Formats: sequence, structure tokens, C-alpha cells
Amino acid sequence: MLAIGVASLSTLACTNVSPPASATLDATRIPQFVQPLPIPAPMEPTGRDGDVVEYRIEARQFEQQILPPPLPTTTVWGYGREGDPSSFHSPSRTIEARSGEPVRVTWINALVDDDGDFLPHLLPVDATLHWADPGGHGHHVDADAVRYTGPVPTVTHVHGAHSFDHSDGHPEAWFLPDARDIPEGFRRRGPTYRTQGDAGEGAAVFEYPHDEPATTLWYHDHSLGMTRVNVYAGLAGMWILRDDVEDALGLPGPAPRIGDAEGTRYFEIPLVIQDRSFTNEGALAYPTSRTEFGDYDGPYAPDSDVPPIWNPEVFGDVMVVNGAAWPYLEVEPRLYRFRILNASDSRTLILHFSDDRARFVQIGGDGGLLSEAPVTHEELVVGPAERYDVLVDLSRFAEGDTITLLNRGPDEAWGGPHAMPPQDPADPTTTGRVMQLRVIARSDAGTEGAVPDTLPVSEVPTTALAPRDLVLIEEDVEGTDAPLHVMLGTLEEGALMWDAPATEVVQLGDTEVWRVANTTDDAHPIHLHLVQFRVLDRIPFDADAFSTAQERWLDGEGAQPVLEDFVTGAAIPALPQERGPKDTVMVWPGTITRFVATFDRAGEYVWHCHILEHEDNDMMRPLVITP
Repeated sequence: MLAIGVASLSTLACTNVSPPASATLDATRIPQFVQPLPIPAPMEPTGRDGDVVEYRIEARQFEQQILPPPLPTTTVWGYGREGDPSSFHSPSRTIEARSGEPVRVTWINALVDDDGDFLPHLLPVDATLHWADPGGHGHHVDADAVRYTGPVPTVTHVHGAHSFDHSDGHPEAWFLPDARDIPEGFRRRGPTYRTQGDAGEGAAVFEYPHDEPATTLWYHDHSLGMTRVNVYAGLAGMWILRDDVEDALGLPGPAPRIGDAEGTRYFEIPLVIQDRSFTNEGALAYPTSRTEFGDYDGPYAPDSDVPPIWNPEVFGDVMVVNGAAWPYLEVEPRLYRFRILNASDSRTLILHFSDDRARFVQIGGDGGLLSEAPVTHEELVVGPAERYDVLVDLSRFAEGDTITLLNRGPDEAWGGPHAMPPQDPADPTTTGRVMQLRVIARSDAGTEGAVPDTLPVSEVPTTALAPRDLVLIEEDVEGTDAPLHVMLGTLEEGALMWDAPATEVVQLGDTEVWRVANTTDDAHPIHLHLVQFRVLDRIPFDADAFSTAQERWLDGEGAQPVLEDFVTGAAIPALPQERGPKDTVMVWPGTITRFVATFDRAGEYVWHCHILEHEDNDMMRPLVITP
């Protein structure tokens, strides 16, 4: 236990870069398709207050069997119902609600041990980033203070929700656990912390009006500069809204419900897909040094601006679905509904089945149902944080057949569909495999369901306002190709840090077209809080020429560049899978991605890249909607 009032803040809460890392478990030695797929039950509410459904949800540390026995258990974090140890899992239980049914959640940071002392992070926290920093050290720290080991800030964001800003999970609205040994001088709450009720220390009350249609959302930690490690440690789960329109489609079911008998067969199943690595002892493995990325050997902060622990991206070598490594699912030869979430930190998935008789029939995406009609896909490109609501017809398979869900997305940052040279696909022996479907005898359980012929039409907003032009920029370590930051910015000001004055200031009620020009080599999943937008198109442009012109402008040597002057080809219309509301869009390299949104709720929100390592190192900016 740490002594209080004896050591300095730095020695209480920070250490040198990292202790020696345990050897990483060889992924090829992990048995595949020997664990059944965990199917998360809904989170049980704690009560009602009139028409408001209430929850008290804790974030805790616990052990979970992610790797197949006899391999060891893994220490993880996850959410669960306060006072119910059996409810904790990673990814966590699903929040189930109806559109129009408000929910109030008391989020509790319970990352403490049995004695009430704070638990340090499971993973290395780089204190040289622009991050939550409860100790107030600042990110220009001494060499002996680059790894933070103090109490962990958390704040939960419901991704895709039409939330008020006070309950959106703003990255600086974090709070520490109510531990008995919080170091003297530490801030217990972030500068934008707000609560919608008396929560006490270590908690916040958030309210969700659910005034959006049925959709697949998810919830996860969103603390400034450490989202990547908090989510990698396990703080994530599904959040599903249902409504009468969706109910009338006659889709297969049931989905998991509170109180289901053991052995209930489900025909609507969430699939939360993540990539992780493990040590030989079963612990989560995560980079402890920038040297592990293999592109730069130093010097590091404080002797340069290069963070010593942060890696530009992180790719695990074990595919985990619903908290189990390479699981299998017993399926009947009939129609299934799968809600797919890519909850990986950096990895883009390109999913397909081993047998082409199985295809994805997409009925929905990030913000709910597709417009007009379902879309059939042989493969799905699923960027980090994107969701796909799909039907899969297994009726042509027979008892005893097996089908493998495969991934050919690369074991590196995805360069978009036109990457040159073409990228190698995922390792076919490990990350190229996701899970297995095993066909068993058909039963008469559940609701058969059918693929709908049509879906409700949702109109694309229009506007007479001029477009808002934005840019994605990679800043490299001087004299190298090693990334220092990947940042958001404007044509006028160039790349901007998180704490620069807000430039995306929108008038309440306005509908805007955003044009996001990607000058980097990677595709970035760009996410806007609060709104669901409609993707319009992607316009190819000369990113190198534009970047040169912008550098000249910023150096005072030329005119401010105009995007139209660098266009090199015809616009590529929104993809069929984007024919519906979205909150996250893959912005391809060398393109200007256009989308349109109506900003219908005032407040202070954010927009960012959902490659979490990028988000945590300044690829996030304020989004302010003024009344």
C-alpha cells in the first residue's frame, strides 16, 4: 500500500518507462474453436423513477477465462451491476432499452482493491501525452515520471447516442475512484465533470433521453489520453435500442433477455470483435515502449517530443469475440441476426465466410436501419467503432457442417481499398480467423423471421450553407518517417492540438456538409459525437500537392489552398453499406470524404479518429454547438 503524505506526487503516481515485460504468448499455440461463444445477457436495471429506467453500473477489476483452459485466466476490467459480482464481464452486459424510454445511469468508478485502495492501471499509461493527468504533473514530465501508476480516471461515453453534453462522456469529465489513498493534491474530477444527481465521490449520474430510432450503440470509456488502454483493459459493451418500426419487420429472434432459462437458444446475437495479445501468464499484453513499434529508437520525452510509451497503432495477434478467444457458436440451419461491432483499438476488419453459401444481408448500421432495402455483401469492411446489423441465412447448410468467419483485413493500419502496394491480409493462421459456426439439428425454438423486402426510407438532409473544410495530417518526428502525431485541423490553421481553441463551432439547428481531406497514408474512422450523419461521397485529390501548398500557406509563402484545386477525379458515391445514418465513417487516404449532418442539440461535444491510439495523442477536437 502506498504511503500518504510521505512521497512526492511524482513518486507516488509515476515511474520510469516500464518494468521488464513478460514474454508474449505465441498465438499459434492457442487452441482455436474450443470455447463456446459467450452471449452477454442484458444488464439488469436497479429500478424505475416514474418512466425513467435506472441503473447503477460499476467499473471493476476481475478475472475472466478469455483463453481456453487450461491456459490461465486474464485480469481485466469491465462494467457490471453494482452489488452483483456475477454480472461483470468484458465486454460487458448489453444495455437494452426502447426508443422514447429514458434511462438514468449512475456510473461508478470502482477500480479499488478489497481494502479500498486504488488499483493502478493494468497497462502502461504514457504521462507525456495530453491526457487526464489527475496529479497535475503536465505532459512535460521528468524521465522518472513518464509512466503513470496512480488512481485511474474513467468516464463512460455511449457511442452513437443522441445525448445531452452533460451525459455524453466528454473526455475531460473523468472522475477517480472513491479510494481511501488518493494522493494529496490530486484532482478527483476532471474540469468538465458534471452529474445529473448527487452521485458522491467516484461516480457521476448521466441521463439518456433515447429520442432516436432503434439502433445498435455501444458504451466504452472515454478518458482523455487513455481511452486506448481503458478500452483494451475491457471497459466496453453493447447498448441496443428497439422500437415498433423494427419490431414490425419480422426479424429472427429471440435476443437474450433478463431471466432467460439456461440453454435458451438465441437467433439474434451480438458479436463484439476485438484483437488482443497475452503474456505466457495470461495477462493482457500491450506495448510498454515506443521501440516495440519498430520505427524509431529515440531519443524520447523528456529529451524530445516523442512519447516514450505510446505506439501509433496496436494490433493484437489473438481474435476475441464476446470475451473469448476464437470461439465457436452452435447454429441451426435457419436465419440469424448478428449485430457486429468492431471494438478493436486500431484494426480494420474485412469479414467474410469460408463458405460462399453464407453471406451478409445488411439491414442496419451505426445509426439504425438502412434506407430503402437490405444490401447483400460477400464481405464487410468494418472499421474501428463501426456497427453492422446483418442477417445470415444458414438454411442451405446441414447438421455437422462448419463455417468459419474469416478476416482478411491487414495486420497493420488499413490503407483503404486502393492501397498501393496492396497490403498483405491478416495472418491466415491467427488474426485471419475470427470464430466458427457449427451447424446442429434444427429446432422449433424462437421466431423464424425473414429478410425484409424493403426498409423505411430515411431522407438525406440538404443545406444551402457553404461546406466546412477539414484536414487529417500526420506529423512525423523530424528527419524520419516515424509518426509523432496524427492530427485534425483546418485549411486555414493546419494541424491543431486537442487544447487549441475550438474551430468547429456550429449554430444550433444548422445542417452542414463536412469535407474531410485525408493527407495521410491510412484510412481513419472519423466519429462525431451527438449526431448521425449521411455519407455523400469520396472525391480523389492530390494529397501531396495539397500538403505542399498548405505548408507554404502556413509559412507565409503562398495562398491558402482550396480543395477544389486539387481534385483528381470523379466523386465516388457513398457505398451501399453507408445508405443509412452513421456516426463513424472510414475516411480513405487521398480522398475528400463528404458527409452531411444536422446539429440539433446545443452543447460542447467532440469529434475524433476512432483508432484509439490516434485519438489519445491529439487526433480529437472540440465540437461546439451554440444556441
